[in-house]
Amino acid sequence: MIFPDEYKCVGVSKALPEGTEEPIYFLTEYLIVEKEDLESGSTEYSVYYVKKSGNELLRKVESLELIASGEEVVRYEKELNIKDRSLLIETAAKLCTGKVNTVIFTGVDRHVTIVHDPDPSVILEIEILDVAPPTPSWLSQVVRRLEASGIFGDLQIRFTENTVDLRQFEGENTVFPCSSSGLEGKCLDSDVLTENGHLLVGCEISKSLFEMRFPELEYSFVNICPFKSEIVVPTKLFITRCCRSEKSGLVNINGIEGAVVHWGASEYQVSEAIRKLVNRYRENE
Repeated sequence: MIFPDEYKCVGVSKALPEGTEEPIYFLTEYLIVEKEDLESGSTEYSVYYVKKSGNELLRKVESLELIASGEEVVRYEKELNIKDRSLLIETAAKLCTGKVNTVIFTGVDRHVTIVHDPDPSVILEIEILDVAPPTPSWLSQVVRRLEASGIFGDLQIRFTENTVDLRQFEGENTVFPCSSSGLEGKCLDSDVLTENGHLLVGCEISKSLFEMRFPELEYSFVNICPFKSEIVVPTKLFITRCCRSEKSGLVNINGIEGAVVHWGASEYQVSEAIRKLVNRYRENE
């Protein structure tokens, strides 16, 4: 796959540089040449790799290597966020059928870039591991807002949800940590328990609180802490959250790399955790 790191490395011209004496802008690594057919009104594109020499703003063209031309190149009609590398790779992969192997994209600022022989396998998939309600889960809402903002555009990542719905445990004998969840049952922060046989659905802190408030009661326990849970379990590279701030950071759970943020982390903290996770994963690769 050829996908320039920055669109500033892609130049556009109406004609091929004539001879090796004609200079080219020093940042240009790839050159798109547009050839218009006046009769049909259509445009044919050729894409070249540029080898140049010199140290000036305008540099000498040493050679032009043809990457694709004619029926091999199409231009995507809509303007996209061309800083979103995953979006461009996936879009190009859908368009590269038959003879087509190269797609030219235009950004909302009218700059252009190219994707040649798109390879979706380079996109790293990250699992959003969380519990619901709310639905979508809190962490999913945060990550998707950040994703829509374009803040992860350079990382070549995509997200999938792994959400455990706690409504499966609802019942009059079930105890949840907090009444703000809206779950049907009893809650540690608002109910007084007097009988044995309740099911507590929560984390280690919930367990400690239950035993401090109701030391004489017998109960069963479903642990939803991702570090110890049998139901909130990562299946791939992941981002999740924990109510104990000291456990935040890059972690390994059951042999799977991930990042943990505090239960009430800000968007900035979630974004920073994902970026650190991706950078470390790719460094180790």
